[in-house]
Amino acid sequence: MIGFTTRLRTWLLIAALSGLLVGIGFLLGGSFIYIFLGLALVMNFFGYFFSDKVALASSRAQLIAESQAPDLYADIRELTQRAGLPMPRIYMTPSQQPNAFATGRNPAHAAVAVTQGLVQLMPREQVKGVLAHELSHVKNRDILVSSIAAMIGSVITWLSYMFLFFGGEENDSPGGAIGGLVALIVGPLAATLLQLGISRQREYLADASGARLLGQAAPLADALESLERASKAIPMQVNPATESLYIMNPLSTRGMSKLFSTHPPIEERVRRLRAMDAAGSLA
Repeated sequence: MIGFTTRLRTWLLIAALSGLLVGIGFLLGGSFIYIFLGLALVMNFFGYFFSDKVALASSRAQLIAESQAPDLYADIRELTQRAGLPMPRIYMTPSQQPNAFATGRNPAHAAVAVTQGLVQLMPREQVKGVLAHELSHVKNRDILVSSIAAMIGSVITWLSYMFLFFGGEENDSPGGAIGGLVALIVGPLAATLLQLGISRQREYLADASGARLLGQAAPLADALESLERASKAIPMQVNPATESLYIMNPLSTRGMSKLFSTHPPIEERVRRLRAMDAAGSLA
């Protein structure tokens, strides 16, 4: 029931993001209403079919064969059989920061991408915990949701700044000017808050699902702690629009930036996982 509620809330947030895009067009007035409605439809269509390609290309991920990473393939095969999932495509990115993400529109078209640092620097049991988390995203069918959310959020922010420099000519009335100002200021902020809601809900759900897939929560909890330490020591440059896809936020989240992080606090994620083991609910 918790999983259903979380997924329903996530799709409602996606609908809110699309509605926000149309609402900005309404505030701007004139033909902007139809332009932004068209953009919302295009973004959802493009996100459904091509978001995985964008995420993989932006991370410079390369498809790898089983001969290149036999242990990785073996662990993913074991976990997918346990979860009743088809084998995903497996990619590796050149970053030395341990991290991973899953993408694709459904389990039949899923891909799991791991960084070189994940397989080179972390114990295999912890890597397996990370893989269980990512495959849970696939099983929960939320990999598409996060990709679409990132895409729409980026478009809202970009269009708001475009309006700052080029907009306002079609509607010079005071109401149009106020609407444009509201769209400029409120649009990106609202989009960010909605993305945070989507990303944080899906991470908690994938942590719990991953622990159940493993039969214990400790490997994933240990992995999250290792990932947090590594993220501080090894920088990683990614497109901010795709950071929510990763198991661990690859960008710096110090100070005030923590408030707008796409991921829940590691301490809270680990606390929830340790509590699952302590309660014996996975035995």
